[in-house]
Amino acid sequence: MDLQIALLLGQDGITNGAIYALLSLALVLVFAVTRVIFIPQGEFVAFGALTLASFQAGKVPGTLWLLIGAGIAVAVVDLRAVLGRSRQRRRIFSILGWNLVYPVVLAILIHLAKPGELPLAAQVILALALVVPLGPMTYRLAFQPLAEASVLVLLIVAVGVHFALVGLGLLFFGAEGSRTPAFSDGSLTLGSLTVGAQTLWVLGSSLTLIVVLAFFFERTIYGKALRATAMNRTGARLMGISTVMAGKLSFLLASLIGAFSGVLIAPITTVYYDTGFLIGLKGFVGAIVGALSSYPLAALGALLVGLLEAFSSFWASAFKEVIVFTLIIPVLVWLSLTTHQVEEEE
Repeated sequence: MDLQIALLLGQDGITNGAIYALLSLALVLVFAVTRVIFIPQGEFVAFGALTLASFQAGKVPGTLWLLIGAGIAVAVVDLRAVLGRSRQRRRIFSILGWNLVYPVVLAILIHLAKPGELPLAAQVILALALVVPLGPMTYRLAFQPLAEASVLVLLIVAVGVHFALVGLGLLFFGAEGSRTPAFSDGSLTLGSLTVGAQTLWVLGSSLTLIVVLAFFFERTIYGKALRATAMNRTGARLMGISTVMAGKLSFLLASLIGAFSGVLIAPITTVYYDTGFLIGLKGFVGAIVGALSSYPLAALGALLVGLLEAFSSFWASAFKEVIVFTLIIPVLVWLSLTTHQVEEEE
């Protein structure tokens, strides 16, 4: 291996690691707030990429019908919970607005606007508007009723949601993969290394999103509420912070990160209906390095995963996935030796 090859592999590793870092942060956030190991995180990556590809092909993506169906289901569940109670009119309007009116308005807009003829930025916004609300809807339907269950039960539910979303992805998008055009053409030359424009988009967007998330957690009331819930759910509840709101917000951010990551990688790799699972697992490896609790360590672990994957593909391409996932073993052994067991909160 010469220096040129090492630089190219390092570039690929950092690019992939930036995406894995975003997913790792989302996984740590969801687990810290809700105790859910969010295995379906990767499906939002695939849905974001394939929804954008459907728009660019002039098709109505199947995620629109999933949003409408999930909205109806959430509306029925929430209305059953509030009907019959006094002073719930505003709550009813909110339920109907977000779960029924919003998907219908979005469907009308998509059919009238002809997304295939819209600029790329508008297509990306529409794709995110379709996919991101599925996060809190998934939480409401699958996880909120079991919020007090054990981590193992929540993990089993997460596996079931993963299989359901993969099946829906196959139904909506088919078995063929899709790839979108790059956001912009051109490249940047740094000495003997040439960096493509899409790579710069991935790195710049990932860093920007991480900075925005840091500002959100440090400077906003909702971000501080999420931090409080992550540190002590019972204490946060006693201080008037709704754990239901915190759960929905964490899933909203996770679905935003997943869908946005899918949009970023769609021009540099062919995305299939089940591609997100493997990408999400690599983000999970990074989250494990951070012990599912430390955001900086999770991000660094994800970058390590990206670099390890890139160099493994050169030295032992047939075993690169094995090498990447084997990283979990020494980390788990170290955590088992250094972490004191704490009883789960009731």
